[in-house]
Amino acid sequence: MKREHSTKTEFGDFQTPPGLARDVCALIKRAGFAPASVIEPTCGRGAFLLAALEAFPAAGHFFGADINGDYVEEAIAAADSLSGAVPDRNIQISQGDFFEIDWPSIVADLPKPLLVLGNPPWVTNAALGALGSANLPQKANHDNLRGIEALTGKSNFDISEAMLRRSLAWFAEALGMLAVLCKTAVARKVLAHAWSHNSAIESAKLYRIDAKLHFDAAVDACLLLIRFAPGARTQECDDYASLEATEPQATFGLRHGVLVADTRLYDQWHMLAGRGLSGWRSGIKHDCSKVFELTPRRGAYVNGLGAPVDIEPDALFPLLKSSDLARNRPPRKWLLVPQPSMAASPDDLRSSAPRAWRYLLAHSALLAKRGSSIYRKRHRFSIFGVGPYSFSPWKVAIAGLYKQLEFVQVALFQGRPVVFDDTCYFFACQSEEECQTLYALVQSEPAQAFWSSLIFWDAKRPVTAQILNSLDLAALARVAGMESHITRVLAERQLAPYADGAYQPLLLHEATTGYK
Repeated sequence: MKREHSTKTEFGDFQTPPGLARDVCALIKRAGFAPASVIEPTCGRGAFLLAALEAFPAAGHFFGADINGDYVEEAIAAADSLSGAVPDRNIQISQGDFFEIDWPSIVADLPKPLLVLGNPPWVTNAALGALGSANLPQKANHDNLRGIEALTGKSNFDISEAMLRRSLAWFAEALGMLAVLCKTAVARKVLAHAWSHNSAIESAKLYRIDAKLHFDAAVDACLLLIRFAPGARTQECDDYASLEATEPQATFGLRHGVLVADTRLYDQWHMLAGRGLSGWRSGIKHDCSKVFELTPRRGAYVNGLGAPVDIEPDALFPLLKSSDLARNRPPRKWLLVPQPSMAASPDDLRSSAPRAWRYLLAHSALLAKRGSSIYRKRHRFSIFGVGPYSFSPWKVAIAGLYKQLEFVQVALFQGRPVVFDDTCYFFACQSEEECQTLYALVQSEPAQAFWSSLIFWDAKRPVTAQILNSLDLAALARVAGMESHITRVLAERQLAPYADGAYQPLLLHEATTGYK
């Protein structure tokens, strides 16, 4: 059992139930596609090859490969058992690493149309790296991510995504179809990559499947069906609720280089789109809640280790998390903020807050264990996502982890600026009037419709700063009939970063206003 679990973890090994493979092939037949050749690049025990042998009698060439030699033997034996019923077939199944096989040569020799189908591994490169697995593609920054994006996780990808990207090249000049089971998020990434590189896609369809039922996996998964034809340039995909559904529940696609969740809604509100805006920001990233997050208790503070903490109040700020925003409740914890901006050094605490400095020193061992690579070559007490905007007296904020577009107005709490963790997003305001105006703007029908056209609600984090910043407040104010001096100020703030020190007085100033 342990070996089976290890194999599933290392290779993303979720073997396809034969019944599901047959259902997929039946759907392909209903779509009117008849392949001359079939490839299953990660065939496992051969469920899809066997289903294809039965479903497509006119196909004369079948090729399968898998890294697991035991599975290859099982697949060969199963195919041999069908050879009598399906004579005159060229069936080849061999052991090999997907990333080492000369696929272009194999594909070039096969008669067309070509059907590539299967169930590539459901595991990320980060998970494989942690296991020390050799089953990895060569690392490369194919999407040209900026340093901080790569370091904070956007460069992590499913191995299936790397495999499917390579498979797209097999259809550059050929009729064919790609039919694979994968995570829904992977399917969208692969399509976005294909569309942005002008792949010859004639049609694309996504059919949701019950991963818990078929694979005992708690993920959103689907069958991705892409049909290729030379010269075709479709950049939309119909999204079906199940393999049996006959009408799509939505259509997503590429618009102006952006992947949108609802093409009809986006086409209606695309005039609100902006580029290069930066008013919305994520909260503070620290990755050590036991040290940085403190709970008020009987007039004192206790850390996540259960120990009392005595540090300067000027270093502490009320903290809101996604769950707090979603429930519209006041801060329950306080955050030790060791630096007022990314340009500042936590070393300044030595003189400004010596008790806080000694506290962090006492917990250096825990802070040294923070796993994210963003902390490498940084001060040992560094945090991320902090700047003058973090200490604005008013903010409009939203929970990034919840499947709702519900914004909250946030004021000073017990005289201190409220900060957020990195699962939240916020827009800094200088006054209550600004905050109320911005809240009215983002809760308006045009704003809600525009953002809804972009958000994939099944994503792990549906709402992101990138999505929020895609809406131009100046355009929104015009469309919503809310143009004013304040909306112009808010729109300008999307374009220009806050000046360092803009809210520094609030770090020490005691005011009297409440949480809203």
